[in-house]
Amino acid sequence: MGKTVRWGVLATGGIAAKFVGDLLDADDAEVVAVASRTEASARAFADRFGIPKAYGSWAALVADPDVAVVYVATPHHAHREAAGLALEAGKAVLCEKALTLNAREAEELAALARDRGLFLMEAMWMYCNPLVRQLAELVREGAIGEVRTVQADFGLAGPFAADHRLRDPAVGGGALLDLGVYPVSFAHLLLGEPDSVQAHALLSPEGVDLNTGMLLGWSSGASALLSCSLVADTPMTASVTGSAGRIDVPAGFFFPDRFTLRRHGREPEEFVLDGDRQSLLPEAAEVARCLRAGLTESPLVPLEGSLAVMRTLDAVRDRIGVHYPQELSVTPV
Repeated sequence: MGKTVRWGVLATGGIAAKFVGDLLDADDAEVVAVASRTEASARAFADRFGIPKAYGSWAALVADPDVAVVYVATPHHAHREAAGLALEAGKAVLCEKALTLNAREAEELAALARDRGLFLMEAMWMYCNPLVRQLAELVREGAIGEVRTVQADFGLAGPFAADHRLRDPAVGGGALLDLGVYPVSFAHLLLGEPDSVQAHALLSPEGVDLNTGMLLGWSSGASALLSCSLVADTPMTASVTGSAGRIDVPAGFFFPDRFTLRRHGREPEEFVLDGDRQSLLPEAAEVARCLRAGLTESPLVPLEGSLAVMRTLDAVRDRIGVHYPQELSVTPV
């Protein structure tokens, strides 16, 4: 792996545009190709960002010898197929979150990557945010004592029309995979995989979750109260409380620009991000760092962590009765 990492982008939606736009500010990355279901869509995207090659098929992109790593930015339902195609072609992969529709698909991708000795990482940019990393380190060091509770929410008021992708079960619609993955991942980052999962939801006529509350529990006695919504504009904040203090993260907890550490008997301490809170560059930089080091997994976003999150999301869907049409079954946790 040379100094410049050569990216291929698979899909042309909003998150792909954000990722490519941010990469323009990197001095060690180049987007050399983009693919879509149609060549016209790929060409329009390529012209917009000055990308040399545009393909009307995913297969053509993953076969391109100039592409070192593929960024999968399709909707959830296509992650397994798209990322699998890239891995089969010998490419490293950064795949948007949630990693797949369910844990079974995620385990298949992880097994494929490990069998081929290839890099695979879920695009959980929250884990790569410098402030989130600092927050997690403070918790690990015992700055707030033993963790007792975690609270986090992510809700949008909508309304989303019945034909919107967020309400389409066939593409993994609903609040959980798009929004709920953030509070669930936040709790996992601090406490690991839960020992118990409870959930309640308001479902749409199409059968996806519109408003979901989750209560996760650990054998240590810790608990996490989490929520996600497509019908409520929630604060989008987070807090973690321990036996010796608390950390509060303001609105936009999944891409914070500050947080406050409150330790018992001390003045509050504020930690502030030096940089753009919305940038995806830390995520891309982590991929590049791993590839140059010859790693097949990121220590910041390890595959075992992504698989554990998918198992929790499966358990939540089992509790609320949400299943996607292309699933033969989802194994309850």
